[in-house]
Amino acid sequence: MVRSIRYLGQFKKDFKRMEKRGSDMKKLRAVIEKLVKEEELEARYKDHPLQGNYAGARACHLSPDWVLIYAIVENELRLIRTGKHADLFK
Repeated sequence: MVRSIRYLGQFKKDFKRMEKRGSDMKKLRAVIEKLVKEEELEARYKDHPLQGNYAGARACHLSPDWVLIYAIVENELRLIRTGKHADLFK
């Protein structure tokens, strides 16, 4: 089964920011593809649940200082934020 994707407004802005910084967007696309196809992420992504403002969401690390915050609600992948820790956890 394949999940639908919902790009939240802030995620779109974050995506553009990371593109401008020269980040390898193929890494992000590869992780999104795995999540859409309901594939398990490898341990190197350090996928984990979040608390506080992002309770109910999950985070995975595309690189040591590049995080994707997402949630899976029913059959929908919600892309919430992406960026460096300093951008996301102020």
